Amino acid sequence: MNEAGDAEYDVIVLGGGAVGENAAARPVGHGLSAAVVEEHLLGGECSYYACMPSKALLRPGEVLDAVRRVPGAREAVTGQIDTAEALRRRDKLTSGWDDSGQEDWVRGEGIALYRGHGRLVGEREVEVTDESGGTSRLRATRAVVLATGSRAAVPPIDGLRETRTWDSRDITTAKEVPERLVILGGGVVGVEMAQAWRSLGSREVTLIEMADRLLGPEEPFVGAELADALRESGVDVRTGTQATGVRRPADDAPVTVTTSDGAEVTADELVVAVGRAPITDDIGLETVGLEPGKYVHTDDQLRVLGVDGDWLYAVGDCNGRNLLTHMGKYQARVAGDVIAGKRAVAHADHNATPRVVFTTPLVGAVGLTEATARERGHRVVTVTHDTGAVAGAVTKGAGLSGTSKLVIDDDRRMVLGATFTGPAADELLHSATVAVAGEVPVDRLWHAVPSFPTVSEVWLRLLEKYGL
Repeated sequence: MNEAGDAEYDVIVLGGGAVGENAAARPVGHGLSAAVVEEHLLGGECSYYACMPSKALLRPGEVLDAVRRVPGAREAVTGQIDTAEALRRRDKLTSGWDDSGQEDWVRGEGIALYRGHGRLVGEREVEVTDESGGTSRLRATRAVVLATGSRAAVPPIDGLRETRTWDSRDITTAKEVPERLVILGGGVVGVEMAQAWRSLGSREVTLIEMADRLLGPEEPFVGAELADALRESGVDVRTGTQATGVRRPADDAPVTVTTSDGAEVTADELVVAVGRAPITDDIGLETVGLEPGKYVHTDDQLRVLGVDGDWLYAVGDCNGRNLLTHMGKYQARVAGDVIAGKRAVAHADHNATPRVVFTTPLVGAVGLTEATARERGHRVVTVTHDTGAVAGAVTKGAGLSGTSKLVIDDDRRMVLGATFTGPAADELLHSATVAVAGEVPVDRLWHAVPSFPTVSEVWLRLLEKYGL
């Protein structure tokens, strides 16, 4: 449903995903008026195709692994995962791909909603075309915010564009378990979906990554530990190899992938998960002197560079600063404050980004890796400890292990980055995020005494190894 006729608002947001909703709600909270333009589902990628459905698919395998590590409890596990029930739960967590609840929230916040495709048509001017072809002309008195997100990238592989494949949306919304699955890309989508569908019943899962390790931007031990876990679960992990060709004689036929080492892998479905591309190709960037189809670069107040007048902002994936939902929402809040005339600067998306990979083992990281810190010229000291070698981890089950690592600026004696794998890595992460974002001196962190017996005791062990 659209608001009637043409209208004027203080802020107009192109894109009604989680980031766009925040970009509208924040200025409304400051007393401004705002409208959101969305042509698909309010709530966006994270709610319906990424964060929520993927975690629902991973959860059954995660729980079974945890139970099987506890003597006395593992004996109660006598069956297999009920895949149909797991998929029903996934559908429930995505509201059945029905965004009526989100629409109620948007309207309840006092945000005007326009259903359709929005394009810039000049300074502070937006045209919305609805599905029937009707148009509305909107004008922003203060700002237009681009929050159009990203889509799965398609790499230049022979035969790929001519072949029916799956992307990140297809794999998280699949209605049946593919017997044989090939996944291109060892990033977050690739590793999570390889583990999820293997646990849900895929007989063969092959993961192909051209780099020499999985999750390449993280600390090297992360990819190594995760590859071992995936292989132990039956996933065929192939790093250091690249897909060079794809062929599928018909849409309902098996697909064959040829790799750079001369091997061939045949599967029922091929998932392409090699990265993202900004959705900026048809939003009118050319009308304000910008190049369509590219990331829209911004300053640290999220104002678009190269556009005069301080009226155009870009938040979330479309600006390329940090392709994580929570960081896009952070940018949206900063932009909303700036538009309302408040002092705000985004810096956490450069230096204090928390990130979690919900595999088994869990991966949690924030801030800079050792390699990135050294590249930026910091004089660093690193300390590591086995995450499983604290009492809190032992109480959670047998055979738990992992690695915890701090990257410390030895001149300022502050934590620049932290990485955890293994038990409770996701819940350990926020304490590390506070330490990094707050620039808390390690001498003060030593007085933040962890409760016993919790996995957080690893903090004490790491600081002791630093010399405290």
